[in-house]
Amino acid sequence: MSLLTQLGVRYPIFLAPMAGITTPLLASRVSEAGGLGALGLGACDAFQAEAAIRGTQQLTSQPFQVNFFCHRSVPLDPVKSRAWCQYLSAHFTQFEQAVPSQLVAPYASFADSPELLDVILATRPAVVSFHFGLPPKSILQALQHAKIPYWVSVTRLSEALYAQQQGCSAIIAQGIEAGGHRATFDPLCDAGLSTQQLLQQLAPQVSLPIISAGGVMTGGQINELLAQGASAAQLGTAFITCQESAASDSLRQRLATATGTQITDVISGRPARGVIGRWQQDIDSPLRPPHADYPYSYALAKQLDKVASAQGVADYQVCWAGTGVTALRPLEAMPLMKTLITELQ
Repeated sequence: MSLLTQLGVRYPIFLAPMAGITTPLLASRVSEAGGLGALGLGACDAFQAEAAIRGTQQLTSQPFQVNFFCHRSVPLDPVKSRAWCQYLSAHFTQFEQAVPSQLVAPYASFADSPELLDVILATRPAVVSFHFGLPPKSILQALQHAKIPYWVSVTRLSEALYAQQQGCSAIIAQGIEAGGHRATFDPLCDAGLSTQQLLQQLAPQVSLPIISAGGVMTGGQINELLAQGASAAQLGTAFITCQESAASDSLRQRLATATGTQITDVISGRPARGVIGRWQQDIDSPLRPPHADYPYSYALAKQLDKVASAQGVADYQVCWAGTGVTALRPLEAMPLMKTLITELQ
């Protein structure tokens, strides 16, 4: 049985679960059009996650995936934290603001949040997916017992084989072109494979369905990946500027005028691809100190962006996007889905 048949989905077009961008309305529109909608819940607490899932279920009876971050939590390193805050202090003082003296993780890992598992068991979404690795075996067993399928994003063969051993029903193969955070289980160990290279490595070695992600913007590109062994493609950047997303007007403007993207770890503390700006050009200097680790660095980045934005400066905006950003089509979700489906056929 194919992955699409298992899910009850008509088209191999999956929305990427982008934290802070995907909304119940966007997820439901993609699902209603015959694709697989998604909610990026990595930065949500249990109350917010349940509200988003139930809100989507009220808008569609079609399946959608929910996604959580599964990073290994590390305690704040006070020495690295102070050095990183000091390094960014000049960027705060230009707005007549003091750099924060204390960094706090803005959200917890799914692995450390049993209440999020309770939400999944109560709401029973069609699929749960994980980023940065998989949660402990006890959580996977609970999902298996509840017959809720789970996926994980992978960037290399060893991660895919591990996912297969741990009972995943499919894998999301994230190429280096993808926007947002690299899905590597270990942030220091990235194979750097393109979407096609990764698919070519995984297809002969892995028996699970493969969902290809990274730089995919058109139905023609989806067809190419299907021909090489993918079961579906996951698209994120293509949907960010849809009216139904949570993207701000300033973010939409940044994307519309973007000329390129780059991966850096100075924004969040983990490698992630975004539109080139002050973070990539100035802050990610060869002479910079070590960052404050993930997600503490992210908390500081968000505060700097907030301070700058309050004074009308968008230079520090966190603008995740993939290499296909220059091919963005300013369409609402339904017309974009129709366009992709037409290109597929």
